[in-house]
Amino acid sequence: MAAGGGEEERRPQFGSRLLHDGNDVFKHNAWDDVEWDDERETEARRAVEENSSMFLSREQRDDYEQNSAHYWDKFYEQHQNKFFKDRHWLFTEFSELTVKENDARKEIKFFEVGCGAGNTVFPILRTNCGGDDDDANLFVYCCDVSKEAVDLVTSHAEYDSRRCAAFVADVADESTPFPFPESSLDVVILIFVLSAICPEKMRRVVARLARHLKVGGRILFRDYGRYDLAQLRFKPGRCLSAHFYARGDGTRVYFFTREEVREIFCECGAGLVEEQNLVDRRLIVNRGKRLTMYRVWIQAKFRKT
Repeated sequence: MAAGGGEEERRPQFGSRLLHDGNDVFKHNAWDDVEWDDERETEARRAVEENSSMFLSREQRDDYEQNSAHYWDKFYEQHQNKFFKDRHWLFTEFSELTVKENDARKEIKFFEVGCGAGNTVFPILRTNCGGDDDDANLFVYCCDVSKEAVDLVTSHAEYDSRRCAAFVADVADESTPFPFPESSLDVVILIFVLSAICPEKMRRVVARLARHLKVGGRILFRDYGRYDLAQLRFKPGRCLSAHFYARGDGTRVYFFTREEVREIFCECGAGLVEEQNLVDRRLIVNRGKRLTMYRVWIQAKFRKT
């Protein structure tokens, strides 16, 4: 099943571990570019229809919207920095996050939205700075709506204010200031964060972020795709709006198609052009428990013209 619809692009970094024989499924922990047959697609659609059959009340939806920072604070109070692993795969997926030698004479500025406990920020700093004071041409800004998350970043042993500035901000609130001017950033990183924002605000958020990019700068995006396992597991009574859900802990998540991602970024009026927009479909295998899990993510890159 094409989670985003239309012809799909295979990203060059992966795609080498393909499952040709169903009998081989438990030989590896993961398989790339897994095709869905009609039966699995029908089953996925049925599951979503069922868990979307009843929306939460207006009062509940308003609560999740108005108190989103509170729910994320509670999340990080409970999980601290143990919930996510460092995202070392970022440099395979997004080569833009590695500062090249020919960039060494100019300052490069990254901005990660939704930094969480720093599982993206610190791998970026380790990869590009390496602890040498003379190799500090990269500066990383990062923010989160959760003060608890930002405190985890700033209290981390590797946090260095010469190379990184973490701050609390709700990027969906236009009145929240950024500590840098417009047209000053080389890269904006949106990794599993836009899905936590109310769909009606997504386009405005992207437009605001794009205004802070230099011409030629890029937004790097990766998030949940339509019919991902996480969406199919929701029970009725957790749906906020179409494909937008509240988890049991009060945090929210949306599941995208490629077409929606294209519309959000390319039609936000900020001069973004699509460089990549693909569906990453994996079959994750628990060989010990003999379980299979179908994951769907969307990955995209957009450049400011």
